[in-house]
Amino acid sequence: ARRARRAGRGHGGPNIVHTQGWIHCHTPAIDASGIVKAVLDDLYDDFCSMRMPAQVRIALACCLNMCGAVHCSDIAILGVHRKPPFIEHERVSSVCEVPLAIAACPTAAIKPAKVDDMKTVAVRNERCMFCGNCYT
Repeated sequence: ARRARRAGRGHGGPNIVHTQGWIHCHTPAIDASGIVKAVLDDLYDDFCSMRMPAQVRIALACCLNMCGAVHCSDIAILGVHRKPPFIEHERVSSVCEVPLAIAACPTAAIKPAKVDDMKTVAVRNERCMFCGNCYT
């Protein structure tokens, strides 16, 4: 009688370790569910036929906070913000606490500003590291 194989043993691999994306993360650049499904669908035959050279660990993180421990994996997929935040000056004072947004920036790229006598913020693009802390 042949025993059934468990995932993560031999030349296959376990499921992809991933973060929750837009459901729980405060600073996601991507959503995990769709990307994980696409990667698993693409690699399914390789895992089932044991064509991998060794056990392979795959991880996906939705932002730079690395909650999914992607740095400990063989294949890492990482969502990264690529543009500075877009500011809607007419909405900032009603939906954002300006001092908290300024304090959230680790590189001091956000500074207070006034546009049409409204309190708002300005972003120094050359200092922004695209972490997403300012909009959470």
